[in-house]
Amino acid sequence: MMLALGRVLTGIVLMLAGVVHAADPPEANAQALRARHAALQERLAHNEFQRPLVLQSEQTSGDLKGDVYAVVDQGFSRVQQLSQADHWCEVLILHLNVKHCAASGAEGARKLAVTLGKKVDQDLDDAYRVDFDYQLAAAGAEYLQVLLHADEGPLGTSDYRITLEALPLDATHSFLHMTYSYAYGLAARIAMKGYLSTIGAGKVGFSIVGKTADGQPRYVDNVRGVVERNTMRYYLAIEAYLDSLAVPEAERSEKRLEDWFAATERYPLQLHELDRKDYIEMKHRELQRQREGTLPEKK
Repeated sequence: MMLALGRVLTGIVLMLAGVVHAADPPEANAQALRARHAALQERLAHNEFQRPLVLQSEQTSGDLKGDVYAVVDQGFSRVQQLSQADHWCEVLILHLNVKHCAASGAEGARKLAVTLGKKVDQDLDDAYRVDFDYQLAAAGAEYLQVLLHADEGPLGTSDYRITLEALPLDATHSFLHMTYSYAYGLAARIAMKGYLSTIGAGKVGFSIVGKTADGQPRYVDNVRGVVERNTMRYYLAIEAYLDSLAVPEAERSEKRLEDWFAATERYPLQLHELDRKDYIEMKHRELQRQREGTLPEKK
């Protein structure tokens, strides 16, 4: 009985510690994140990723959400580079579906125009632009919180959110929490059903939901699999960006591309889409287009 009660209390702590609101004082959010780190110690030490990383996902009747919690080998001063809106374009463009990113606006009213498309070369006119409001909610010596929010997305999706919060653990390690979520309506349901019955058929996420007849893990699929894959892709982009800060600036872009691709290939069942050559060449063209400053029109 005591063990069961302990599990219930741990679940309550995890639930409360995972709730982050931009309106809350940074100190309260930092305290909640530290509680989350403490509660996840066992899972950070022992998990299917064989590294200090935990991925969770949720699906309700109209919302999808993925969360990654991870300890990174980065001092907090390096993590704080993610407080700059422009740096997020260098992160997001690594994702296969991000075709372009441009930051604009004055401090306090920054925006990111992010163009989403297919996992192959694509003209920007054929892709979909999502405008994110960028908010630096907290940027102190002990806690960082960045919020990206877009009211509308492609194919009937809405309320897109990418949230990063982080805190230092010691001189060379930080604890990160990234959330990726969005809401979906009827049009999105229809589009997702078509995707899952064609090119998305057979694709899975990371959460183990059972075992197959021969004892192998059975992974979550359907829309939760989709959100888990994209959550991981965005998180690995953050890691690749942070790791690139250790090399001279002229080498960072190439290192990010190589590191992101290599990181995704550690999980080929979930994340493999292109060969390395195809990915690198596609991203070279997209980065060149992004550097030229061409901003696609909003559809």
